[in-house]
Amino acid sequence: MSEPMAINGDMAIAMAWKQIDPDVVAAYPITPQTIIVEAFSDFVANGEVNTEYVCAESEHSALTICVGASAAGARVATATASAGLAFMWEMLYVTASMRMPIIMAVANRTLSGPINIHCDHSDAMGGRDSGWLQLFGENVQEAYDNTIMAFRIAEDMRVRLPIMTCLDGFIITHALERLEMLDDKTVKDFVGPFRPVRPLLDVKQPTTYGPLAMPDYYYELKYQVQASMDAALDVAKKTMDDFAKVSGRKYHLAEGYRTEDADYVMVAMGSTAGTMRYVVDQLRAQGKKVGAVKVRLFRPFPAADVAKLLEGKKAVAVMDRAMSPGTGSPLYMDVLQSISRMKDPPRVSNYVYGLGGRDLIPGQLTEVFQEIMANKGDRINFMGVRK
Repeated sequence: MSEPMAINGDMAIAMAWKQIDPDVVAAYPITPQTIIVEAFSDFVANGEVNTEYVCAESEHSALTICVGASAAGARVATATASAGLAFMWEMLYVTASMRMPIIMAVANRTLSGPINIHCDHSDAMGGRDSGWLQLFGENVQEAYDNTIMAFRIAEDMRVRLPIMTCLDGFIITHALERLEMLDDKTVKDFVGPFRPVRPLLDVKQPTTYGPLAMPDYYYELKYQVQASMDAALDVAKKTMDDFAKVSGRKYHLAEGYRTEDADYVMVAMGSTAGTMRYVVDQLRAQGKKVGAVKVRLFRPFPAADVAKLLEGKKAVAVMDRAMSPGTGSPLYMDVLQSISRMKDPPRVSNYVYGLGGRDLIPGQLTEVFQEIMANKGDRINFMGVRK
């Protein structure tokens, strides 16, 4: 374990990549992800890694290069944000369907329009059905740790799917926080050597990737992604358990905070989790039986874990930093399905917040708790918006 340092989230991810030393990184710089690829390109230029770095002309091209490199048998990483992720749209589905275990750091940023460079989760939520796993980090330490765990999860033979490691734009990407890095050998031993599966460059086992699939095969090929998603839940749990042994930091797919005897619980992802715990402590000091749940793994959604944390509660507020116009937001809908078979499920309300980087302050979360404790609040609420 190295000495603690002050570092931002983007640089933490670049440092994790440096320790892992992937074979290929292809990317296009976009705010607030740019620091990741700038820093990593310096490592390449200085000979500190053996990675082949490609600065592509667009994000679509970047992910296309990554897919080709992965199919050829390389360990691959990339990074993007916002419109860059949207520009990759076609290739997101191609990557998952071709079972390429590519790691992509996503510096969560709102999507146009109007154009906005600040944080919300609309970019990652747009890709939630593409077949990519999604890990959300709360802080700089988790951005680093999630990156290391992501390579091992994605490359597991029971998974072999790509993973987005998500971190809130500017809130985590650019903020200086304490980071405790593992030593290089520990990281390399934990991730392990890359094992390509039927690489295109293996001339003894000729392989075709990306063929046309007619109705007699397409459905089964897509179902294989679902089966791998199911397996990824156990793989992710085991990986987090193993990571705790080498780092001393214990992670879960979904984490409860003071939920054991709570009647009222709030659910969130990303950097909001820290503010949420602060508010819980403040209300606990007033004798309120409240708690919090942080969802770390959004895809595949850990429904059983979330349901266990919400069992027996009176009311739940699900905080979404993204909006799905016309219905409930993504995290809310997944929480609802996770408790759908409970005999006496809690009352669940959706609170959309922080779109376009709008600040979230503790007083607002206190008001949310007050509403659900008073059995108030609409099914879907737009917190802090001027109507």
